[in-house]
Amino acid sequence: MSAIKVTWLGHAAFEVVSPGGTKLLIDPFLTRNPATPPAFTDLGRYRPDAILVSHSHFDHAGDAMDIARATGAPVIGTFDYISDLGLPEKQALGGNVGGAIPVGAVKVPFVPAMHSSSPGGRPVGFVVALSDGRSIYHTGDTWIFSDMALIQEIHRPSIILLNVGGGPYTQDPGTGALAIRKYFNPEAIVPMHFATFPVLATEADVRAAFKEDRRLAVLQPGVTRDF
Repeated sequence: MSAIKVTWLGHAAFEVVSPGGTKLLIDPFLTRNPATPPAFTDLGRYRPDAILVSHSHFDHAGDAMDIARATGAPVIGTFDYISDLGLPEKQALGGNVGGAIPVGAVKVPFVPAMHSSSPGGRPVGFVVALSDGRSIYHTGDTWIFSDMALIQEIHRPSIILLNVGGGPYTQDPGTGALAIRKYFNPEAIVPMHFATFPVLATEADVRAAFKEDRRLAVLQPGVTRDF
Protein backbone atom coordinates (compact mmCIF):
# COMPACT_ATOMS: atom_id res chain seq x y z
CA MET A 1 0.00 0.00 0.00
CA SER A 2 1.09 3.57 -0.64
CA ALA A 3 1.87 5.71 2.39
CA ILE A 4 -0.43 8.05 4.24
CA LYS A 5 1.59 11.15 5.13
CA VAL A 6 0.79 12.65 8.54
CA THR A 7 2.40 15.88 9.79
CA TRP A 8 1.66 17.00 13.33
CA LEU A 9 1.66 20.79 13.45
CA GLY A 10 1.31 21.01 17.23
CA HIS A 11 -1.70 20.74 19.55
CA ALA A 12 -4.58 19.21 17.52
CA ALA A 13 -3.42 20.51 14.14
CA PHE A 14 -2.45 18.05 11.41
CA GLU A 15 -1.81 17.94 7.71
CA VAL A 16 -2.81 14.58 6.23
CA VAL A 17 -2.04 13.60 2.64
CA SER A 18 -3.74 10.52 1.23
CA PRO A 19 -1.91 8.04 -1.03
CA GLY A 20 -3.77 9.63 -3.95
CA GLY A 21 -2.57 13.12 -3.02
CA THR A 22 -5.69 14.55 -1.35
CA LYS A 23 -4.43 17.05 1.22
CA LEU A 24 -6.42 17.81 4.36
CA LEU A 25 -5.65 20.37 7.05
CA ILE A 26 -7.28 19.52 10.39
CA ASP A 27 -7.87 22.01 13.24
CA PRO A 28 -5.30 24.52 11.95
CA PHE A 29 -4.41 26.47 15.10
CA LEU A 30 -1.02 27.66 13.87
CA THR A 31 -0.02 31.34 14.10
CA ARG A 32 -0.77 31.57 17.85
CA ASN A 33 0.21 27.99 18.64
CA PRO A 34 3.34 27.89 20.83
CA ALA A 35 4.03 24.31 19.74
CA THR A 36 4.00 25.03 16.00
CA PRO A 37 7.52 25.44 14.53
CA PRO A 38 8.05 28.94 13.10
CA ALA A 39 8.31 27.70 9.51
CA PHE A 40 4.85 26.17 9.81
CA THR A 41 3.18 29.35 11.06
CA ASP A 42 3.55 30.82 7.55
CA LEU A 43 0.02 30.31 6.25
CA GLY A 44 1.22 30.79 2.67
CA ARG A 45 2.72 27.29 2.68
CA TYR A 46 -0.68 25.58 2.90
CA ARG A 47 -2.73 24.57 -0.13
CA PRO A 48 -5.25 22.09 1.28
CA ASP A 49 -8.03 20.43 -0.66
CA ALA A 50 -10.18 20.96 2.44
CA ILE A 51 -9.90 22.31 5.98
CA LEU A 52 -11.55 20.27 8.76
CA VAL A 53 -12.60 22.02 11.98
CA SER A 54 -13.78 19.80 14.83
CA HIS A 55 -15.30 22.64 16.88
CA SER A 56 -15.29 26.39 17.30
CA HIS A 57 -12.75 26.86 20.13
CA PHE A 58 -9.82 29.11 19.21
CA ASP A 59 -7.24 26.33 19.61
CA HIS A 60 -8.97 24.33 16.86
CA ALA A 61 -10.65 26.83 14.52
CA GLY A 62 -7.47 28.92 14.69
CA ASP A 63 -6.41 30.01 11.22
CA ALA A 64 -9.06 28.11 9.26
CA MET A 65 -10.77 31.21 7.88
CA ASP A 66 -7.55 32.96 6.86
CA ILE A 67 -6.36 29.87 4.98
CA ALA A 68 -9.78 29.39 3.38
CA ARG A 69 -9.87 33.00 2.18
CA ALA A 70 -6.33 32.82 0.81
CA THR A 71 -6.68 29.49 -0.99
CA GLY A 72 -10.36 29.02 -1.77
CA ALA A 73 -10.30 25.70 0.11
CA PRO A 74 -13.62 24.56 1.55
CA VAL A 75 -14.11 24.32 5.31
CA ILE A 76 -15.74 21.18 6.70
CA GLY A 77 -17.48 21.25 10.08
CA THR A 78 -20.89 21.07 11.68
CA PHE A 79 -23.66 22.77 9.72
CA ASP A 80 -24.30 25.28 12.53
CA TYR A 81 -20.65 26.33 12.73
CA ILE A 82 -20.08 26.50 8.97
CA SER A 83 -23.31 28.43 8.34
CA ASP A 84 -22.11 31.30 10.53
CA LEU A 85 -18.72 31.76 8.85
CA GLY A 86 -19.95 33.77 5.88
CA LEU A 87 -18.05 31.68 3.34
CA PRO A 88 -19.10 31.39 -0.31
CA GLU A 89 -21.46 28.46 -0.83
CA LYS A 90 -18.86 26.29 -2.57
CA GLN A 91 -16.52 26.64 0.43
CA ALA A 92 -19.13 26.02 3.13
CA LEU A 93 -19.29 22.24 3.58
CA GLY A 94 -21.42 21.78 6.67
CA GLY A 95 -22.59 18.41 7.90
CA ASN A 96 -23.42 16.54 11.07
CA VAL A 97 -22.90 13.27 12.90
CA GLY A 98 -23.72 10.32 10.66
CA GLY A 99 -23.10 12.28 7.48
CA ALA A 100 -20.02 12.29 5.27
CA ILE A 101 -18.47 14.69 2.77
CA PRO A 102 -16.34 13.56 -0.20
CA VAL A 103 -13.04 15.36 -0.80
CA GLY A 104 -11.04 14.25 -3.80
CA ALA A 105 -10.30 10.54 -3.43
CA VAL A 106 -11.34 10.37 0.24
CA LYS A 107 -14.55 10.61 2.23
CA VAL A 108 -14.88 12.42 5.56
CA PRO A 109 -17.57 11.03 7.89
CA PHE A 110 -18.59 13.01 10.99
CA VAL A 111 -18.60 11.15 14.32
CA PRO A 112 -19.65 12.29 17.83
CA ALA A 113 -17.37 13.95 20.36
CA MET A 114 -17.98 14.66 24.05
CA HIS A 115 -16.91 18.27 24.55
CA SER A 116 -18.41 21.73 23.91
CA SER A 117 -18.56 24.24 21.06
CA SER A 118 -20.00 27.71 21.34
CA PRO A 119 -20.85 29.39 19.11
CA GLY A 120 -21.21 26.84 16.40
CA GLY A 121 -23.21 23.84 17.54
CA ARG A 122 -21.85 20.54 18.72
CA PRO A 123 -18.24 19.31 18.62
CA VAL A 124 -17.38 16.39 16.36
CA GLY A 125 -14.58 14.07 15.43
CA PHE A 126 -13.67 13.16 11.86
CA VAL A 127 -12.85 9.94 10.07
CA VAL A 128 -10.84 10.18 6.86
CA ALA A 129 -11.83 7.11 4.86
CA LEU A 130 -9.36 6.16 2.12
CA SER A 131 -10.14 4.29 -1.08
CA ASP A 132 -7.81 1.43 -0.07
CA GLY A 133 -9.97 0.62 2.99
CA ARG A 134 -7.80 2.29 5.63
CA SER A 135 -9.07 5.17 7.74
CA ILE A 136 -7.79 7.86 10.10
CA TYR A 137 -9.81 9.01 13.13
CA HIS A 138 -9.19 12.50 14.50
CA THR A 139 -10.94 12.47 17.86
CA GLY A 140 -11.23 16.21 18.35
CA ASP A 141 -11.35 17.16 22.02
CA THR A 142 -13.52 14.27 23.08
CA TRP A 143 -13.65 12.43 26.37
CA ILE A 144 -14.02 8.64 26.33
CA PHE A 145 -17.62 7.55 25.62
CA SER A 146 -19.31 4.24 24.90
CA ASP A 147 -20.27 5.07 21.29
CA MET A 148 -16.57 4.75 20.48
CA ALA A 149 -17.48 1.07 20.12
CA LEU A 150 -19.68 2.02 17.17
CA ILE A 151 -16.95 4.19 15.63
CA GLN A 152 -14.73 1.10 15.75
CA GLU A 153 -17.42 -1.20 14.38
CA ILE A 154 -18.36 1.08 11.49
CA HIS A 155 -15.08 2.75 10.58
CA ARG A 156 -12.33 0.49 12.01
CA PRO A 157 -9.72 3.28 12.13
CA SER A 158 -6.19 2.25 11.16
CA ILE A 159 -4.64 5.41 12.64
CA ILE A 160 -6.07 7.32 15.60
CA LEU A 161 -5.07 10.94 16.21
CA LEU A 162 -5.93 10.84 19.91
CA ASN A 163 -6.63 13.64 22.35
CA VAL A 164 -4.63 13.03 25.54
CA GLY A 165 -4.18 16.59 26.81
CA GLY A 166 -5.68 16.42 30.28
CA GLY A 167 -5.83 19.57 32.36
CA PRO A 168 -9.18 21.24 33.03
CA TYR A 169 -10.64 20.81 29.52
CA THR A 170 -10.03 17.36 28.04
CA GLN A 171 -9.27 13.74 28.88
CA ASP A 172 -5.86 12.86 30.29
CA PRO A 173 -3.39 10.34 28.82
CA GLY A 174 -4.57 7.52 31.08
CA THR A 175 -8.16 7.96 29.92
CA GLY A 176 -7.02 8.11 26.32
CA ALA A 177 -5.12 4.86 26.78
CA LEU A 178 -8.23 3.30 28.33
CA ALA A 179 -10.28 4.34 25.28
CA ILE A 180 -7.83 2.49 23.03
CA ARG A 181 -7.80 -0.64 25.17
CA LYS A 182 -11.57 -0.71 25.56
CA TYR A 183 -12.81 0.26 22.11
CA PHE A 184 -10.19 0.30 19.37
CA ASN A 185 -7.63 -1.82 17.55
CA PRO A 186 -5.60 0.60 15.42
CA GLU A 187 -2.27 0.04 13.74
CA ALA A 188 -0.96 3.37 15.08
CA ILE A 189 -1.88 5.80 17.87
CA VAL A 190 -0.71 9.38 17.39
CA PRO A 191 -1.21 11.41 20.60
CA MET A 192 -2.16 15.07 20.34
CA HIS A 193 -3.34 18.09 22.33
CA PHE A 194 -0.52 17.70 24.88
CA ALA A 195 2.52 19.84 25.86
CA THR A 196 1.16 22.98 24.19
CA PHE A 197 0.37 24.89 27.38
CA PRO A 198 1.58 24.42 30.98
CA VAL A 199 -1.76 22.97 32.17
CA LEU A 200 -1.57 20.09 29.68
CA ALA A 201 0.09 16.69 29.93
CA THR A 202 3.75 16.35 28.99
CA GLU A 203 5.27 13.90 26.54
CA ALA A 204 6.57 11.92 29.52
CA ASP A 205 3.01 11.69 30.88
CA VAL A 206 1.80 10.36 27.54
CA ARG A 207 4.54 7.75 27.24
CA ALA A 208 3.94 6.60 30.83
CA ALA A 209 0.22 6.12 30.21
CA PHE A 210 0.78 3.95 27.13
CA LYS A 211 3.72 2.05 28.67
CA GLU A 212 4.93 -0.60 26.22
CA ASP A 213 2.24 -0.16 23.55
CA ARG A 214 4.33 -0.36 20.39
CA ARG A 215 1.55 1.25 18.36
CA LEU A 216 2.20 4.60 20.05
CA ALA A 217 3.75 7.02 17.54
CA VAL A 218 4.80 10.23 19.28
CA LEU A 219 5.44 12.77 16.54
CA GLN A 220 7.37 16.01 16.81
CA PRO A 221 5.69 19.14 15.47
CA GLY A 222 6.66 19.80 11.88
CA VAL A 223 7.89 16.27 11.19
CA THR A 224 6.07 14.14 8.58
CA ARG A 225 5.66 10.42 9.13
CA ASP A 226 4.52 7.84 6.60
CA PHE A 227 2.02 5.21 7.70
